[in-house]
Amino acid sequence: MPLAQRLSLVIFLGGGGRSPVEAMITTARGAAALDSIEAALSSDAFGAAILATDDPSGQAYPPRLELDIDDGPFHFGRRLAGVIQRHRLASVVYIGGGSMPLLGSEGLSQIACAIESATALTNNRFSSDLAAFPVTAQVLAAIEGVDRDNALARALSEKAGLVVDELPRTLEMQMDIDAPSDLAVLKLTQQGGPRLREYLSALDVDLHRYRKALRLFTDRTAQIVVAGRVGSHSWQYLERETACRVRLFAEERGLESDARVLTGTARSLLGFFIEAAGVDRLFEVLPALGDAAFMDTRVLLAHMRIEATREDRFHSDLGAWPEIADPFLRDFTRASVEARIPVLLGGHSLMSGGLMALNEFAWRQHEARQSNNPTSPSS
Repeated sequence: MPLAQRLSLVIFLGGGGRSPVEAMITTARGAAALDSIEAALSSDAFGAAILATDDPSGQAYPPRLELDIDDGPFHFGRRLAGVIQRHRLASVVYIGGGSMPLLGSEGLSQIACAIESATALTNNRFSSDLAAFPVTAQVLAAIEGVDRDNALARALSEKAGLVVDELPRTLEMQMDIDAPSDLAVLKLTQQGGPRLREYLSALDVDLHRYRKALRLFTDRTAQIVVAGRVGSHSWQYLERETACRVRLFAEERGLESDARVLTGTARSLLGFFIEAAGVDRLFEVLPALGDAAFMDTRVLLAHMRIEATREDRFHSDLGAWPEIADPFLRDFTRASVEARIPVLLGGHSLMSGGLMALNEFAWRQHEARQSNNPTSPSS
């Protein structure tokens, strides 16, 4: 069989746990992955689309999709290298399942065009959800040693010797589905492909705290607190695109790709505060720092060396503190729900694409109000 000469899209979609809150993310990722596949194949920029999955049942798959079913213990690098070799792919765009659900046909086509003038591309060289690259023996060898997909771009650069260019840090490149907070953002802003939007429309998620925080983005007298894995691009975006002031605590970028969770070396300013003064005291002083807060709880948990289950983390994102088994995370989530200001909890995606999506939606709503009431003073 000859090598596939045109660019091939490869999406990994694995199971995400058996609890209802984990199944929520799994279903949403599946819908987003199929939306991405349909968008890629409709663009005519891709010669093939391959879905690597451990659960092929219960799906209405798009025409021309090729399935690659897991047949053993999962290791990311060996799995990806195996897919490439089995399908004899010459060049690949890899996307993690649920990553970049706002990247439609046009965006995928732009990536296909851009890879022709670059050795490799990624959305984030330090924590990649997308990597586009040519296939060589050296590339395959580098890929096989990668444990997680967020280290793929670094391996292509450091071990395969490729020049890796970063794609522009747009909302489409930064929005991911990693946690329930991401689903809340997408449901509120009504964004995503048709399968994902249909699923979100029927999803019961409390958006009250998100709606309370929205108007702050367009209010020059307001201030928000953002604490967690915030990159320079997100900071620059917030400074440039929001009317409110931003109090930023940026810490622990590369938390997972550098394995600082595993080594126990992660450190958080909020974590030190809680150790010194307690959870309740943090939320007592928080309203003095801002009118709403966005917190990356994964950094805080890593600092506290708490191995909370994914189910607990997801319940925390939803504010469902009675459902949380870990005592610290249950107490922290309860205090966040009872805080005098809206506190939104999540992971890395909330700190980047989530904030961008909320801000852009807030400005659309603001402009609509201005259009409907042109005599009202602007914020």
